[in-house]
Amino acid sequence: MTLSETDKTVLDALTAPTRAWTSPKFYGLDNIPADGPVLLVGNHTLMGGMDVPVLMTEVLRRRGRLLRGLAEDVLVNVPGLRDFMHHFGIVRGNRRNCTALLRRGEALIVFPGGGREAVGRKGDQKYILDWTGRTGFAQMAIEAGATIVPIAMIGGDDMYEVVFDGQHPVMSPLRKVVEAVGLKSNLTPPLIRGLGPTLIPRPERFYFSAGAPIDPEPWRDEDNVEAAAAELRDVVRKALEEEIKFLLAERDRDPGRTLSGRLRRMLPV
Repeated sequence: MTLSETDKTVLDALTAPTRAWTSPKFYGLDNIPADGPVLLVGNHTLMGGMDVPVLMTEVLRRRGRLLRGLAEDVLVNVPGLRDFMHHFGIVRGNRRNCTALLRRGEALIVFPGGGREAVGRKGDQKYILDWTGRTGFAQMAIEAGATIVPIAMIGGDDMYEVVFDGQHPVMSPLRKVVEAVGLKSNLTPPLIRGLGPTLIPRPERFYFSAGAPIDPEPWRDEDNVEAAAAELRDVVRKALEEEIKFLLAERDRDPGRTLSGRLRRMLPV
C-alpha cells in the first residue's frame, strides 16, 4: 500500500502538534528493512494513540514504508472512523489480516502486550512487558518469513499520572461500560491526570529505538510449532527489553526531556 503526497501531508499535519509538544528522538530506524515483510514488535504505552502516529510518520519519511497498524473491533465498527483508518492503512486486528499483509511483503506494527500494557496500572508498572501466552506474532513471523524488528517507545507513560487504575472500586461504573461494548473488564482505562489536575499531557519527550533485526528462519523447521514460537517470542522480548533499558538511560540523562529543559537550552547563555 502506498500513500499519495496529499495523504503524507495530512499525516504530517495531524502529528505536527504532538511532535512540537514532545520533540521526539529516534534511534536505529535504519534497522527497519527497506522492503520485504517486516513485523515491528513494540511495547504499548498508555498514550499509544499519540506516540504510534509519530513513529509511523517518521518511518514513512525516513524509510519510505507505511507501517500497517491494527485496530480493535470496537474502533473498526465506528462509521467514519473506520474509513479514515482504512485509508491510512489501519486494519481490523486479527490473525488473518496480519498474515495477509505480511505475505504481501508489507510492514506491520504489533504490540503483544495489547491492552494489558496500554491501560496502565497504579504504581511502578511503566514500560514492563506482559506477554504471557502471547506467541501469535512469533508464529506469524515464522510462517511468513517476516523479519522482526523490536521497537521501544518511551515517554507515553510519563505524560500522565494514574490516579485510579481500571480495577479500583471507584472505576466500577466505567468497567460496566467497557464490558457492555464487548471488551474485557481488565481493559478498563484508568483515571489519569496530566499537568496539574488537568488532562493536558505533560510535555515529556518521546523516545523511539529500533533494535537489530531478528530473522525467524532458525525457528522455521522446528517440529513443535508452539515451542518454536514461544522461544522466538522470548528472544524478541529480551531484545525489546534491552531497547527499553537503553531509552530509559537516554531519557534520564537528557536535559531536554521536559519542555522547560528544552526551552532553557534554546535561551542564549
